Amino acid sequence: MGAYVCFEDETGQGLSPPKGRTWAPRGARPVVRVRGRGRGRVNVAGVVCFRPGHRAHFFYKLHVYHGRKGEPKSFSWQDYRDLIVVTRLQLGAPVVWCWDNLNVHLVQELYDFAEENKAWLRVFQMPSYAPELNPAEGVWSLLKQSIANFVAADLASLTRIVKRKLKKIQYRPHLIDGCLAGTRLTMDAPKIE
Repeated sequence: MGAYVCFEDETGQGLSPPKGRTWAPRGARPVVRVRGRGRGRVNVAGVVCFRPGHRAHFFYKLHVYHGRKGEPKSFSWQDYRDLIVVTRLQLGAPVVWCWDNLNVHLVQELYDFAEENKAWLRVFQMPSYAPELNPAEGVWSLLKQSIANFVAADLASLTRIVKRKLKKIQYRPHLIDGCLAGTRLTMDAPKIE
């Protein structure tokens, strides 16, 4: 059975909305007041999965950081391990896992986990500073475009809108395929004669 090639990446969104285009009469620039600026963040770890002859998949995990003292700001290595396991269970096939050189990706525990599960898991580090090779970056672009100029009242409403927008991307595999096309990578299976 063939393996899925999975590309993982992270993004985050604070209460300040990403800037987008808007319309206003000349000389009357719209101003959006945001309260709670700088307090809290919604982090997303996502993975896009491709396999020749099958539809593309997108899975994600959220981490909400409230800005409290002693609270972890981002994902731990256990969170990444759990994302790999859930992705593999959802796909029901071996996975080739590609991700960047984020410091938490390089911890010994994840190397040990990959070694213990080498029957269904291969891990590849992508080159540093090469986001153009990762289709997950295209998903983040779609997400940021869809929430541009959206002002969230609090972290709960921001979390709700991020989940809603990510679900829309999940159920539109042609958008995920477009993210792969943006990298100029192909998933065509070579013909064996």
